[in-house]
Amino acid sequence: MIRVFLTATLALSLAGCTSMSQSQFNPFNWFGESKPSESITVTAAAVETRDLAQQVTEMEVLPYSAGAIIRATGLMPTQGWWDAELVMRPLDKNGVLVYDFRVFPPLTDTRVGAPQTREVTVAVSISPQKLEGVREIVVQGANNARSSRL
Repeated sequence: MIRVFLTATLALSLAGCTSMSQSQFNPFNWFGESKPSESITVTAAAVETRDLAQQVTEMEVLPYSAGAIIRATGLMPTQGWWDAELVMRPLDKNGVLVYDFRVFPPLTDTRVGAPQTREVTVAVSISPQKLEGVREIVVQGANNARSSRL
């Protein structure tokens, strides 16, 4: 009797496996094979909504085995600025690579505070391929810019 029960349970379990393999709950069934598709054209460039840092106070280019790290410090008008990033512009014909120091303003009113409390530091890594043809790197803020020649 126990053997009959175990055999019936095993048979039902195996039957369930075949239906599970075809189920949408099986992660292997979530995406199908790739197929040809029309190309997608980008109609508009991404709009940058972050502000430029008020002032770029420091900037340095640090070489390392995988290219260079560009590090910059900006001084903001108040405390609480966030999500800073160096946004690269296209390399110009003179070999000048410009980065905009972009950052979001605080969501609420914040204090001005001492200059040290309003500093934001950000860095970006750049590959040797992107450094080809670059003679100068510039980090630009709203009121000034700092540069380093290679």
